[in-house]
Amino acid sequence: MHLAVALTGTGWHPASWQDTAARPDGIIDIAYWTEIVQLAEAGGVDFVTLEDSLALQSSKLDRADDRTDELRGQLDAVLTLAALAPRTSEIGLIPTVNVTHSEPFHVSSQIASLDWATHGRAGVRPQITFRADDSRNIGRRATPQLTDDDITDPVKISTRLTDLFDDAAHYLASVRDLWDSWDDDAVVRDSSTFRYIDRHRLHRLTPDANRFRPLGPSITPRSPQGQPIVVALGHAPIPYRLAARAADIVFITPHSDADVIDTVRDVRAIEALDRPRRYLPLAIFVDITVLLADDEASAEDRRTALDAHHSDTWTSDSRIFSGTAEELANIMAAWHVLGIDGFRLRPAVLPTDLSRITTALVPILQDRDQRPTVTPRGTLRSRLGLAVPESRFRGSAAR
Repeated sequence: MHLAVALTGTGWHPASWQDTAARPDGIIDIAYWTEIVQLAEAGGVDFVTLEDSLALQSSKLDRADDRTDELRGQLDAVLTLAALAPRTSEIGLIPTVNVTHSEPFHVSSQIASLDWATHGRAGVRPQITFRADDSRNIGRRATPQLTDDDITDPVKISTRLTDLFDDAAHYLASVRDLWDSWDDDAVVRDSSTFRYIDRHRLHRLTPDANRFRPLGPSITPRSPQGQPIVVALGHAPIPYRLAARAADIVFITPHSDADVIDTVRDVRAIEALDRPRRYLPLAIFVDITVLLADDEASAEDRRTALDAHHSDTWTSDSRIFSGTAEELANIMAAWHVLGIDGFRLRPAVLPTDLSRITTALVPILQDRDQRPTVTPRGTLRSRLGLAVPESRFRGSAAR
């Protein structure tokens, strides 16, 4: 059972910054993020993801808000995790990167550079955006404006955004091709022949019929993992198709056993139709937002105190779990049997709930032989049991 943690600000509860243990002044301090990620690493977490956006955070899915009672402001996810590369040694580091208003060439070199900096522990979480304030901040492309009716249902949302998801698949295909544009042995460093690289082992890309037309090769040699890990969040068939076409791991958000069974079935059916043959099978992780305590009453007290600091009802796309680590472990075990490869937990409050994940939940999973007691060494791919994919250009001549 693999274990990841999703990091954002002071936690996933909108009033988390008001918790007595939270450190809202730390969210723009690299020392804070160092402490948080090192805590996850020491607790045996496989990888962390870090949220990002192109505009200020908002309580509205589809537009900006003017709230002053919620945390606003954040550091760039790629740069933050790059700063943590030499401050960590085992945990995977996966930033969120927008793929609606950026270029594949830049993102491919950023993530490949992060993979080199971490000695093979990097990945990327591609994210589309449809908010008008995001588009205005970039000023290059308009995106569909969702209606109040659209945002009531994940299927309606993704249907309206089909073109953006399709663009994202082409975008990620370009990123992956750029990662492969250097053969593993392209750098020869042969002083006797005055050659640093072998030009026959660098490859130009053949642009497909979409708006992303990088020719390459990349400026960055093929990284330690060959292909850094690509993870994607999905709530409906259209984003599941994006994950099948372009990701290594998909995060899903079921709320019950029945939801798990139905969603795993849907993802596997889409994978069978849309996944490229050269890709490994798609891994399925479940997202759960967690608020943990020593007993159920204390967990409910914590949630009540947080809710009292916020005027709206706390909701989430994922299941919100309030209770003990043992109860959470039981849910995870049951869902693992139903076809789930791992879990990405969203701590309600940082560092409190992350600490409880590492000191209470992980030992329970270890005692049940569901987590290793010794942290596996090597790349993130090897830690997750994912082989290094063969380059798509293997055996072909440079172009």
